[in-house]
Amino acid sequence: MTSLSSQKGQIGQRINVLDDYGYVELQDVMPHPATGVSPDLAVVNAARVSFLGESKGDDADRKLLRYLIRNRHTSPFEQVEFKFRVCAPLIVWWQWMRHRTWSFNSQSGRYTEIDEKLYFPSAWRRQSASNKQASDGLIDAEESVLLNAKLQTVYDSAKWFYATALASGVAREQARLFLPGFAVHYEVVAKVDAHNLMHWLSLRNHEHAQFEIREYAKVIEDIFAHVMPWTYEAWTERA
Repeated sequence: MTSLSSQKGQIGQRINVLDDYGYVELQDVMPHPATGVSPDLAVVNAARVSFLGESKGDDADRKLLRYLIRNRHTSPFEQVEFKFRVCAPLIVWWQWMRHRTWSFNSQSGRYTEIDEKLYFPSAWRRQSASNKQASDGLIDAEESVLLNAKLQTVYDSAKWFYATALASGVAREQARLFLPGFAVHYEVVAKVDAHNLMHWLSLRNHEHAQFEIREYAKVIEDIFAHVMPWTYEAWTERA
């Protein structure tokens, strides 16, 4: 079985996402590797406690995981928890925090000065004509250059006004009004159980999801696959 020592599932490893500032870091898993019980086995043991049983060997355990997912017996997967530290622009958190199955603790712009980490898209997308919430294709290169220049001007002005307000004694909680909200990166500690993580991934790593949050979902799905390889295998076979 793949262990947490594998590179992509290593606790404490920081993986860059989206731009130079964004990242995902797996901070902890329950059960922790030090217990000697893998997250996959924790699910198996939780499922078999109904019959006061535990592992019956690799083949039987993998078969049980497939059965649980196929028949939507989800509560055993809630016995495994993931804790991440994530840095992402507000354009990502705006969608992420709609999932009330996660627990969040976020950086505060009242307690700390917000640094100058603002999201700059690598490509500009066109609005879909048939889907109000989606994009469809890319803006041409010449127009994108003009949009990048305009956005840079907005960012430069915002940073100057924010810094000036702070220097003049304005409270941090108000000075942040000068910053372009959706572009500001926030660092957040986020925790979720394996059941709700799989549900989140099915929505956020989907072709119809917004590009920015999908980039984060791809990284988290990769971590999930390395931490719980048997569960991931069963989950990807569910269709």
